[in-house]
Amino acid sequence: MRKIIDYVFISLILIISCNLQAQKQYKAASVVFYNVENLYDTIKSADIINGNLPPDNPKYQVSVPEDSALASGLDVYRGELTFAKLKGKQVVRQHILTDEFYYKGTKVWNSKKYNEKLTNLSKVFSEIGVQEAHSLPAIIGLAEIENEHVLKDLCTAMKNHGGDYGFAHFNSFDARGVDVGLLYNKQRFAFISQKRFQVDLTGDTGLREYTRDILMVEGLLDGERMFFLVNHWPSRRGGEQRSLPRRMAAAKVLKFAMDSIQKAVPNAKILAMGDFNDDPNSPSIKKGLNTVSKKENVKANNYFSPAEELFKKGMGTLAYQDSFNFFDQNILSPALAKPNDGYFFLKMNVYSPTYLVSQYGQWKGYPFRSFSGDNYTGGYSDHYPVYTILLKEIK
Repeated sequence: MRKIIDYVFISLILIISCNLQAQKQYKAASVVFYNVENLYDTIKSADIINGNLPPDNPKYQVSVPEDSALASGLDVYRGELTFAKLKGKQVVRQHILTDEFYYKGTKVWNSKKYNEKLTNLSKVFSEIGVQEAHSLPAIIGLAEIENEHVLKDLCTAMKNHGGDYGFAHFNSFDARGVDVGLLYNKQRFAFISQKRFQVDLTGDTGLREYTRDILMVEGLLDGERMFFLVNHWPSRRGGEQRSLPRRMAAAKVLKFAMDSIQKAVPNAKILAMGDFNDDPNSPSIKKGLNTVSKKENVKANNYFSPAEELFKKGMGTLAYQDSFNFFDQNILSPALAKPNDGYFFLKMNVYSPTYLVSQYGQWKGYPFRSFSGDNYTGGYSDHYPVYTILLKEIK
């Protein structure tokens, strides 16, 4: 009889516990990263750099029409430049590839193509992660955007989908004239500050080489302090191993940035995103950032890389010679990796619906890109976007 009573009592406890669990309510937020493949505007542009301002001032380096920049009478540079050399000076910095994305250029880039690309990208942003988060993305990290102008136009395009977005951005010294940027949903994220981290590279000739800066954005996601870092590391041009030191240099800068944030803000919630031009098991990620693939193994001195397990399952974000790589990743700090009182990691995934996949031709099965060489294909990007779902209990 006693055993029967104990069994009934335990069963009641389990039922009550399950009911309590069922009553818990959660809020979700999606964080997206997308290398949007050369999103240039239609105006041939150059940068005017004001060395009288600190590099973290957004007006330090401003993208303007090339004609007006050249007419300014300032010295024009295409080659070696450093922050130190620019101190106290104002100069014009020309880009290398903007000639292609011009109506007289090899890609015959015009308003019709540009607006179609904006429409395509805003469609992706309006759908990605919505099924899980039940809202538009809270954060959208971007690579291969030309300047502030294209970010403003993306924000305008998102209004057609009911989104009200702001942006963060610095012009980098990248010779191609492409940068990283971040869009934030004003209904979810309150912007606090932004900072750039420069990656110093030296080429084979001993001269300085240029790559994209790392953008750090601090703000409040639904009232909770968060840090997002957007990356676009040096490419594998010249071969994976030969170019690896450049990405190791970028990894060193990113790790310094994340470690510094955690030192200043104990238990800081940090999400680094980007096109790292390396896979999750590459030395730049595993050793350079000290990552682990399982969140239960995350400790105070390492970072969580959810893309590594996805890569082991055969997933990827871009294809080369009929093989997929997983260059587009998220890296999370320990405080964000495990359940806690605020937002924590739930899942990461690659977004590759049918319309983002090439259905025929040379690139069948690859991401549906905007260009094949100089031929406009009307697609989206040569990368798939990735997204992470963050969750928190509503108390």
